[in-house]
Amino acid sequence: MLKTIFKMKKIGVMTSGGDSPGMNACVRAVVRAAQQYNIPTLGICRGYQGLIENDFTALDARSVSGIISKGGTILGTARSKEFMTPEGRKKAYQHLNEQGIDAIVVIGGDGTFTGAKIFMEEHPDIAIVGTPGTIDNDLYGTDYTIGYDTALNTAMEAIDKIRDTANAHNRLFFVEVMGRDAGFIAMRSGIATGAEAILVPEIKTDLEELIADLKRSHEYKTSSCIVVVAEGDDAGNAFNIAAQIKGKIPYEDIRVVVLGHIQRGGSPSCFDRVLASRLGIAAVEALIAKKKGIMLGQNGLKIAEVPFEKAIKHHQKLSSYLRTMMEILTV
Repeated sequence: MLKTIFKMKKIGVMTSGGDSPGMNACVRAVVRAAQQYNIPTLGICRGYQGLIENDFTALDARSVSGIISKGGTILGTARSKEFMTPEGRKKAYQHLNEQGIDAIVVIGGDGTFTGAKIFMEEHPDIAIVGTPGTIDNDLYGTDYTIGYDTALNTAMEAIDKIRDTANAHNRLFFVEVMGRDAGFIAMRSGIATGAEAILVPEIKTDLEELIADLKRSHEYKTSSCIVVVAEGDDAGNAFNIAAQIKGKIPYEDIRVVVLGHIQRGGSPSCFDRVLASRLGIAAVEALIAKKKGIMLGQNGLKIAEVPFEKAIKHHQKLSSYLRTMMEILTV
């Protein structure tokens, strides 16, 4: 690999916001890519809170060996109210100077990028680029976020197992998956598992129509019924929706399952490992090219560079073809 004339003193790498499978793979890629250019790296522990508390750890190619298959994040993550204040950010800046760090790769979501954008406006001599680490897949400018594929497969496998029990007992299950503001996990896992209905925040839920569909399914003597619910659905969470429907179809044996945080954990899928590795390398190369204030994503087979401002203000939307698929398949 060719070495560039431009030389940074040191790169910091941090994970922030909710953890997602593949964050460790991205950290590993950042460290090893920086090593190719003879640039030292420091891990910033516990996100922005670690910056404020001067919590750093030295990283090299050997120290990140074996972490590519691990879920969570070896650097930890935390929310930092102090970083939301100018005084907190000033303290973080002082610690970066003390450590000799002049560039940072942040792995996280829109809250993480919002913090990075504000920090660079106050301290423009620190270059920051980001990679999208969130299971929700809702960040604008990238087809997939790090962790989404793993979370999706976790949800799919869980729903498949619930279907077995539903078939055995002739039950109606409401399965709640993560997705407070976006229905990507619900939509794709619901399609993949043959759910009878899928409820997402992006599409207004008509409970009367849902009840009619469930009654029709009962008339067809379907041995089981699965309704996948995104936690942020406008009609409420899975428990609320199930309670509203129970009185209208009292003959159904209804159960509710909330998958919760199991969707965040676990060994990342092959797709997430490769995506995270590619974006980690791209982040280092972007910094070396004197770029900053951007999120590195993937569109098709190409690396996309999205300004933080766009990644923060806009959200990826459910595609029309997914909506069409749902309408055709959920009968």
